[in-house]
Amino acid sequence: MSKSVYDADGSKADHTRDSTPAAVRPQTRRNLYGFAAYDRQGADMAVNLLIVCMLTVLIHAAETLSYSVRFAGVRTGKLAVALSLAGVIVLVARTANLAQAPLTGGMVDRALKDPGFELESSLRMVIGASSVGTLIAIALFPSFVRLFSRAVVHLEAAGSIPKLLGGVTVDKLRSAKSHLRRPTLSMIRELRLYGIPKRFLLLNMTVTAIYTIGVLSTLYASYLHPENLVSISQSSGLINGLATVLLTIFIDPQVAIHTDRALADPKEKHKLGRMFGLMMISRLCGTLLAQALFLPATLWVGAVARLF
Repeated sequence: MSKSVYDADGSKADHTRDSTPAAVRPQTRRNLYGFAAYDRQGADMAVNLLIVCMLTVLIHAAETLSYSVRFAGVRTGKLAVALSLAGVIVLVARTANLAQAPLTGGMVDRALKDPGFELESSLRMVIGASSVGTLIAIALFPSFVRLFSRAVVHLEAAGSIPKLLGGVTVDKLRSAKSHLRRPTLSMIRELRLYGIPKRFLLLNMTVTAIYTIGVLSTLYASYLHPENLVSISQSSGLINGLATVLLTIFIDPQVAIHTDRALADPKEKHKLGRMFGLMMISRLCGTLLAQALFLPATLWVGAVARLF
């Protein structure tokens, strides 16, 4: 639709002005996250990406801090009680994962509709958020070991987690500050191998990298091959399955053996703490390795899924 325009002398000008409402005109500006569509939609996806990253930070921080619950159980001699408390940590991570999954899938749907949407950059930001979450957990580990040690004792006295949570008061929350401990350089210097196999730490790093990109690489492969979108989207087990095998056969038994040794011999407790510290460092390295494995894993999933 156009509208005629007249010059100052009354003659009809030879140009027209588009009177289409501005809200209907296509926008091609790119924002910080690489979105190239309507401003409102771009802002919504930026918020979506921010929420996904925050949930990813929470998931990896919770999973990493589960080491502190196990170590607190060994320090208090109440490992079974501590493991029940660790279930709460796992529940938090899985609940966050339930909220994260549809939001991440929505990013793929948006990328399929909008060629200007930088899906790979967005997914790499999510992988980067896993590194941030792991790093936060490492910084909080000394404090959470102390806090969970108190929580284990109170859980045994309360008899159930609802009663434990019901007994939390403002005064108890204020007293929790006394259990906070800042990481020091001496803690980092103590993180030496001391009999902990390097292969064990490398496996833990590899498993973390695989788990970090398992779903994300599958989603990206479904975006690259939309003709096989459904079959590829259900193929995350091609990646996560390998990590599950490595975790079950090589990592979990070693952690259990060192934990039992620490329970039987108080001298082994300090060594167990170093082992958990090194495992957290290897998890951090695994999230960094995930950035390098992201595209190869994507190609692997796409190639295998198209065979079926």
